[in-house]
Amino acid sequence: MARSITGTIGLAATVALAAPIALFGVNRLLDGETVVGGAAIAVAVGMLLVEEYLTTPTDIPGKVVDGTVGRVVKSPDEEREDTDER
Repeated sequence: MARSITGTIGLAATVALAAPIALFGVNRLLDGETVVGGAAIAVAVGMLLVEEYLTTPTDIPGKVVDGTVGRVVKSPDEEREDTDER
């Protein structure tokens, strides 16, 4: 899936925040504290998943435009198919 520049910057910021939490979790796991380590890793993974899959209010206009443009405007391939059939 292609990302916009702002989407890429948002992902980089999320990774920058999640990486120390994940490293803390790995250190706790190596020290034998499995509950704390596992919880920290789960939080880091959750941060990345939320950033990737959660729809925010700023995402809604883009999704609306993508849906309506696909219905209103034909792609060049569809136009060629229409002219070939005639």
